[in-house]
Amino acid sequence: MTLTLAVPSKGRLEEQTRDWFAQRGLTISRPGGARSYLGSIDGVPDITVRFYPAAEIARELIRGNIDLGVTGRDLIHETSEAGPASVDFVRNLAFGQADVVVAVPDAWIDVTHMHDLADVASDFRSLHGRWLRVATKYITITRQHFARAGIAEYRIVESLGATEAAPASGIADIVVDITSTGSTLAANGLRVLDDGVMLKSEANLLVSKSADWSASRQAMLDSLLARLHD
Repeated sequence: MTLTLAVPSKGRLEEQTRDWFAQRGLTISRPGGARSYLGSIDGVPDITVRFYPAAEIARELIRGNIDLGVTGRDLIHETSEAGPASVDFVRNLAFGQADVVVAVPDAWIDVTHMHDLADVASDFRSLHGRWLRVATKYITITRQHFARAGIAEYRIVESLGATEAAPASGIADIVVDITSTGSTLAANGLRVLDDGVMLKSEANLLVSKSADWSASRQAMLDSLLARLHD
């Protein structure tokens, strides 16, 4: 009987996750190298490590196919409306910080808050013959946030590339994007609304509520989490 821990499979998030565990005396090994999706924690045989893309970790945690993992809060919220209720946010890991934001063109000088954007959206069709277009990879988060702000008259343009370039290229009017400094948005002539931070995200250690938590597996989890306590 083992627990499955999923960690990001590449890039800075993988490095930071492995460093975080190592600082607490748990060294994650990846014997097959960067192309291997299977690993382990040295000296802890009852934990199986899987290396997955961060978005896949969020999805598999919500489904209960893995027991615990490290991924971004934004991905849990985006993957499913029920995502946040399907996991326990055990702790923030103090890396991978970024905000999901609403950004509009600098030229929209009278649009500084979400209520201004609601007015623009309601007038857009009569003025331009079409709905306001919002470029984003964050479809679930956008729909939830816009609904809370009373904005219904818009169309999402799913972004598969550089979201911040969408307004300049004429693909969309505004964007919902993730940013850590805002510099890329500013370089593309965009600014974040004063109340436009939709979600503050960072890497989290999460436990699936949907996984099989028998008494023995719960005891294994409790033992692991105790070792990760600062």
